[in-house]
Amino acid sequence: MVIETNITKMLGIKNPIVAAPMGPFYTTDLAIAVSEAGGCGVISHTALVSEILAGKSAVDIMKEDMMKVVEATDKPFGFNIRTSRNEREAAALCKRIPEFIMKNPKLKEQCVYAITSAGSSKTLPGKKGFQKLKESGSQIKHFHVAPALWLADKCVASGVDGMVVTGSEGGGHQSYEKVSTMVLLQQVTQKYPDFPIIACGGFATGQALAAALTMGAGAIAMGSRFIASKESEFHETYKNIVPSANAQDTQLVTGALGPIRLWKNEYSLHHGLLGTKEEKMASEKGLTIEEMIEDGKKYEMAYGGNITDGAVLLGQSIGIMNSVKSVSDIVSSIVSDAEKRLKNAATLVK
Repeated sequence: MVIETNITKMLGIKNPIVAAPMGPFYTTDLAIAVSEAGGCGVISHTALVSEILAGKSAVDIMKEDMMKVVEATDKPFGFNIRTSRNEREAAALCKRIPEFIMKNPKLKEQCVYAITSAGSSKTLPGKKGFQKLKESGSQIKHFHVAPALWLADKCVASGVDGMVVTGSEGGGHQSYEKVSTMVLLQQVTQKYPDFPIIACGGFATGQALAAALTMGAGAIAMGSRFIASKESEFHETYKNIVPSANAQDTQLVTGALGPIRLWKNEYSLHHGLLGTKEEKMASEKGLTIEEMIEDGKKYEMAYGGNITDGAVLLGQSIGIMNSVKSVSDIVSSIVSDAEKRLKNAATLVK
């Protein structure tokens, strides 16, 4: 059996499962594994503080990661760019990465998914390089993350090819509205019933995939579930949080771009949460570069294994996982269970 949706057909993938972007960390090996398993792997917008301070650019890192992917697999994959006002290399990435893709035929064929987030949905399509890439016959599709209905409106107005609708259950950055995936997905699909949508935030099982598809999404994106995989580049100590964790073991605190969901530890429990965008923007005026660097180091610290003092990005779905498994096992079990549940649901209609 095969689950075929508008997203699987659009991206040329076998299974309606996409890796959520998880910058500033490396997810290259993970992207390869997800694509090989029939989903769409995603290269994150990697910008570890130690590497940036050493003079390495996010553009060069992404180019290297892209070449690593096409050398390891012939399957479709994508990449993420955070287009926030705080991202110093966002404009350069949006300009130079499409140009880089254009120069490599294999890369142009396989790179089918560009996901922008945490900023404007207009930044990438506004670049001439991306426009030329799309006009050249590339099958690349531009999606943007929409964590609130008003942001979904902006995505549609800006002409994106699709949206990643993400609710507050998910790990990483969230919106100030704090709307759950269940409610937000209904809001967006009711307003835009024919628009290509990937659901994100709280997905880790076949039950969740089946639910998302019946609600109008064409695929799900997963972050925490893929962090807890054998192939992900996250430290083993980080991964091993998941099997014994509960859904209530995370909380929202103030992150670099807004509210961010982290695992409860010494860092997050003493970090606080600014409740509005206005408060966040006001606080940024007093931040020094040194303070921003120190905060960035906390994320890299966790990525490297210090889960006591570092900032540990995880979503509420950790409460429904009990093991660290291979990506192929994760994808196959989720799809198999979703197929059974969709078949069973069909029998309820008489």
